[in-house]
Amino acid sequence: MTEETTVADDDVSGPGTLRPPGAAPLVQVRGATKSFGGVQALRGVDLTLLPGEIHALVGENGAGKSTLIKVLTGVYAPDGGEFRYGGEPVRFARPADAQRAGISTIYQEVNLVPLLSVARNIYLGREPRTRWGTVDVGAMNRRAAQLVGDLGIDVDVTGELGRLGLGAQQMVALARAVSVESRVVIMDEPTSSLEPAEVETLFGVARNLRRSGTALVFVSHRLDELWQLCDRVTVLRDGHHVHTGPMAELDRVTLVSHMLGKDASEVGAQGVTEFAGKHRHGDAPVLDASGIAVRSRLSDVALQVRPGEVVGLGGLLGSGRSETVKAIYGDLPVESGRVSVAGRNLRAGSVRHALKAGVALLSEDRKAEGIIPDLSVRDNIALAVLPRMARGGIVVESRIDALVETFMTRLKIKAADTGQKVRELSGGNQQKVLIARWLCTEPTVFLLDEPTRGIDVGAKQEVQALIDELAGHGLAVVLISSEMEELVEGADRVVVLHAGRVEAELSGSELSHSRLLTALAGESADPADDGQPAGDDGQPTDGAGQPADGSGPSAGTGQPTAAVRTAAKEEEDGRG
Repeated sequence: MTEETTVADDDVSGPGTLRPPGAAPLVQVRGATKSFGGVQALRGVDLTLLPGEIHALVGENGAGKSTLIKVLTGVYAPDGGEFRYGGEPVRFARPADAQRAGISTIYQEVNLVPLLSVARNIYLGREPRTRWGTVDVGAMNRRAAQLVGDLGIDVDVTGELGRLGLGAQQMVALARAVSVESRVVIMDEPTSSLEPAEVETLFGVARNLRRSGTALVFVSHRLDELWQLCDRVTVLRDGHHVHTGPMAELDRVTLVSHMLGKDASEVGAQGVTEFAGKHRHGDAPVLDASGIAVRSRLSDVALQVRPGEVVGLGGLLGSGRSETVKAIYGDLPVESGRVSVAGRNLRAGSVRHALKAGVALLSEDRKAEGIIPDLSVRDNIALAVLPRMARGGIVVESRIDALVETFMTRLKIKAADTGQKVRELSGGNQQKVLIARWLCTEPTVFLLDEPTRGIDVGAKQEVQALIDELAGHGLAVVLISSEMEELVEGADRVVVLHAGRVEAELSGSELSHSRLLTALAGESADPADDGQPAGDDGQPTDGAGQPADGSGPSAGTGQPTAAVRTAAKEEEDGRG
């Protein structure tokens, strides 16, 4: 049974749906159920995918999106439900079976082999062979170069994948999915690591796949992307299927209300952040970094943060944001510079010394640098404070239990119990576990590198409110975010980096969307700027986030404009 299904799953009409009328479903899921211990992750979920459509799958933290994807692709065995692929009943026992059948998945955390070349990753398990049975490296490299060139991806296919940034690795994962000529491509937060130009490249590839008849599932917490790309949307909440329908018939407020289970009147018209405003802070900086230089990455970077202040670090990928906080934390070797906390100099390159001084770092890549997936929630949270939990060299388990329970309640971490393995939690709950780990250390300076990246609307709002709370208790917070709304609404000041240098510092009335966008592009902010915010494409917008010339989505609705729908119709006519 589904809950609050406002549009039946077999209703496949709607603007922007690019496929022949009456096309038979490629994938049908009926009544899917799955539980982990005492937690019911899927409660009778339905999903229908049609050839030649891009289908958005959305929901807040723990809604069941990742579980549904993993059940569909053979990572998890479902407890119940009916699954059809190409009209035939099917149950994939393992991911390799789904891949052979033509279902490819691109996960948010790139699941490739960093020490192998780009070409080898694209054709892993399907390498061209010579007549002697060895890998034909030349042919493989030529095919890979042709493929990435056709997709507009600028990488050296002979180089190691691990030497590329996360955004480039994500594009390689997309190239791999395209190379197997999949009938279904599932994209789980594919744009979270991409720069704007890479996002446009990805969207172009997705549209080409749609024209070829491929069905795509698109998972994203960047809601604006859904109207740019997707034909239909399915909303999950608490493991239930609550809505399926055409994107063009759904406004932003209604979509968010479905996701959160709230009345539309309770949801802000544009889904703004939960930040309450500017923070009261002390006069003297608690964190003072100056002249920080890291070979080929940073040059003369300075940063000061006062108690109770939130300072944003803005910049495009490769600007040096993550390197700055890692250098402060002692996780990168610095050539020169000084970092002090509460007036005491930190030892360069010493994470241990930074921790003792009260500095905590929530890293950008929670999978590679944060969670230990096979340890329990309890052990992951307590990891950083085990020495404090000991008496006479023996860890006092009751003290750990009390501490973990406190932070699970405070951060609203959803888990069956403290013994559940972290890898079984949703991305948002994994992020909360990491935040809890560092809050246990009672930091005075908290460095947050993309704390809301890849988590849903509800979890994002909770993290934003928590940042406000931490600042209210006197913590000095450094916030790295790729979302301008978070920097403009959540930070008291924003330091913008470009090519490893400080490009600008914005505060007060200067801290607007348009001036921030100008600084992010590496240009000087125009003092004549009227403060009018800019949209994601850099064009001026009205106060609701709509283009000032009226060319974008309808104000207050988030719906595509007539121009967008006309373009979609022309694309559809071109297919016919």
